[in-house]
Amino acid sequence: MTGITLDAGPLIALDRDDRKVIALLVTAQRSASPVVIPATALAQAVRNPARQARLMRLLRQPRTVVAQLDRVDATSVGVLLAATGTSDIADAHVVVCARRAEQPIVTSDPDDLRTLDPPARLVLV
Repeated sequence: MTGITLDAGPLIALDRDDRKVIALLVTAQRSASPVVIPATALAQAVRNPARQARLMRLLRQPRTVVAQLDRVDATSVGVLLAATGTSDIADAHVVVCARRAEQPIVTSDPDDLRTLDPPARLVLV
């Protein structure tokens, strides 16, 4: 496994004790694979850190990488949005991060991601 990039949906599902998300994260941990969380997806999922223990625990794991929306990624996101005629910054950031890491995207919303990147490898939860 080369790791996974998480969209906001799986982050929300994690705190709802979703067994499929937990299994994917355990597999990534056991194989020492990176788990990439785009900062924009994290912003969509975080509502009350004191009550989101599973999410906060995931963020503290050594193999978890929170990908910032820096100048380079912001430019790539804007170009992708223009090319696809879409407007969801968080979804585009997820695609940019997954492409860079050459990872599948774990998502609960495949349609928007398919519009942004038709050949993307998606894992539906």
